[in-house]
Order: sequence, then structure tokens, then C-alpha cells
Amino acid sequence: MEDEAISRDHVGSLERGLAVMEILSHHPGGMTLTEMAEKAGLTRAGARRFLLTLVATGYATQSGRLFSLSPRLLTVARTWLGGASLWTFAAPIMREVAGQFDEACNAAVLSGEDVVYVARIPGRRILSVALDVGTRLPAYCTSMGRVLLSGLAADELKSFLAQATIERRTQKTITGRAALGKAIDKARVDGFAIVDEELELGLRSIAVPIIDRAGRTVAAINVSTQSARFSVEAMERDILPVLRKAKQRVEEFFFV
Repeated sequence: MEDEAISRDHVGSLERGLAVMEILSHHPGGMTLTEMAEKAGLTRAGARRFLLTLVATGYATQSGRLFSLSPRLLTVARTWLGGASLWTFAAPIMREVAGQFDEACNAAVLSGEDVVYVARIPGRRILSVALDVGTRLPAYCTSMGRVLLSGLAADELKSFLAQATIERRTQKTITGRAALGKAIDKARVDGFAIVDEELELGLRSIAVPIIDRAGRTVAAINVSTQSARFSVEAMERDILPVLRKAKQRVEEFFFV
């Protein structure tokens, strides 16, 4: 009965129209009526009706024989995205990462000398550091901070290293500005950073940058864990590949 109800409420013409829009999205240079008919499995007359309807409603444009999506679709997307934080939509990706290792997965952006948490999926393991969305931590001694700093322009990084307040949080904290600069450079070259008990003893984390289409580092995601749970080698071997896949999915969701 439920399947019958779904079938009764299903609007096939809307489904085909949405499919036409999706096909157009993969051809920014435009498509002819014949190309659309072949790609969508429609007759030429059917493809023509869908394409001209999209043009009439402002969702597509026509230039000669070519049909393309219009910027109006971006307006709809912006309105939808404006109703909630982008990180709300990335949460399922981060939840998969956290669930795979039973550890917390976090996202942060750079704000002055700090990182600010913009999303957090807690792990099952309790960490002594109290973290939540809005938490600020020093960038110099955190894994997300290192990859975010690695995305700064050379003059911005030079200014940070000259002016930042750097304190020894543990005996492992890198406090020398030249050494810190080298650690940040390494994060840039490697494409990730591991910080081993520099923020707090017993806390270890690994982070990768989130990079937009212009090549700018706009955020970072990490996995944080108790040092007894994962060695540095295990983090790089086991967690890093999963984080990199999550990074790619987040970047595709946000920027492609």
C-alpha cells in the first residue's frame, strides 16, 4: 500500500525536468536540443518542451542552438544554504570519520592567532580538553592551526610568527619561532599536520586543510585522540587516508 501511495504521488514529469537540469549542470558550455534528447532519453519534442520551460522560468538560457543553466539556480542555492551553516551539511561526512575510529572529528577556521571550532562530532572517548563549536584554541600548537597557518601568504605568516603569543603548554610544545615556521612549512609541503601532545599531554591530533577553488585554505578538519590510542605512525597510516577522502568530499560539496 505504501508503494502504491508513493507511486500515486510521484510526478514523473518533474523528475524528468530535474534530470534535464542536472544534465545541463554537467555541460556549462551548453547543449543542443538533440544532445539533450539523446542524453536524457527523451524525444526531441519532449526535450524541447523541458528546455523551453526552463528558459521561460529563468532557470536556463538559450543562445542560438545552445541551452545552458542560468545564474538563477545559484540564487536558489544561496537561499537554501543561507538558512543554515555550511558545516551543518558537512556533518554527515565528519560523522563517518568519527564513527570509523571512535574519535572526535572537528572543523575550524583561523581567527587571528586562534582557531575557532565551527563543527564538532564528539568521539566515544572522553578528552580532558572541553571542546565545542565556538571554542578557541591557539593556532601555533594545534594540528588544525598548523595547516591553516600553512595556507597564509608568506608576508602574513611572517607577521604571525613575529607577533603571536607563543607559550610552552607542555614540554613538547614548539616555542622557537624558527622551529615553528619549519613545522608550518612542513605542513604545507605534506598537506597535513600532526601535533603530538603540544597543546596538552595525552592529546594527539592530525589535520588536513579545506581548500577552495581559488586555492585558498579556508578551513581545516581533524581527528583528535588520546595519545595512548594512536601512535603518530598509526595516525599517518590509518587516519590520514580517511581524512583526505573526507576533505575531498567536503571540498566537492562546498566548492564544485
